Amino acid sequence: MKSSENVSLFRSWLIATLTLLALSASAFAQDGGGAAMKVFDHFLVRGGAITWFVLVPLSVATVALTVEYCMSIRRQTFVPVETYDRVSDHLKKREYTEAINFTANEPSLLATVVNTGLLESHNGYAAMERAVEETLEERSARLMRKIEYLNVIGNISPMVGLFGTVYGMIGLFATIKQEGGMPEPATIADDISIALVTTFWGLLVAIPALSVFALFRNRIDVLTAECALAADRLLTPFKTNPPAAQPAKTQQP
Repeated sequence: MKSSENVSLFRSWLIATLTLLALSASAFAQDGGGAAMKVFDHFLVRGGAITWFVLVPLSVATVALTVEYCMSIRRQTFVPVETYDRVSDHLKKREYTEAINFTANEPSLLATVVNTGLLESHNGYAAMERAVEETLEERSARLMRKIEYLNVIGNISPMVGLFGTVYGMIGLFATIKQEGGMPEPATIADDISIALVTTFWGLLVAIPALSVFALFRNRIDVLTAECALAADRLLTPFKTNPPAAQPAKTQQP
């Protein structure tokens, strides 16, 4: 599973990179490169290596992670209606083995949670409820660790930008000392550009990254709660009206 997640992240990163390159190429083509070249020079070239090799890759990684999370953290992968209806139908017909087999091979969070509950049905409803809660906590924690990349990017980007600011100011004062006084503005423009552009990129990366992190954190909480309610509705009959023949404990494939 970890390998598939890495492949998905790489694919999203590649798509984001190609999209940004395509947009840049389109901007150059539309105005003959004049205005686009000026923007490119002011906001990228003058930022130096810190912008090129640290902050720009972090911005691409933020876009890639956002795309990947939009595809994976959604209601259809947590509580799909089709899965709920299928499991409910099996349980109403007392087709417990079919319900276990179906949920064991269905990738949604709801199916995983219900499967762990059904496998504990021979121990009583309390054991089923405990299994469901433990599975939800484990999967929720795993998802929170997954989106933590955005939180890390959002917190380190301003620090990288501040590092560039300090680096540019050190260069500025070194230039002033070398000139023996206040030099011409053109002489110190490069140092000031590094200081300002790296700060700009640090904030440009951090603000969206932290915003998207908060959005997905809240989405995980909401979808996990919906999954818990759906699983409770499916398994409640085992508490109020225990079936005559509860499913035997089987091993997950």
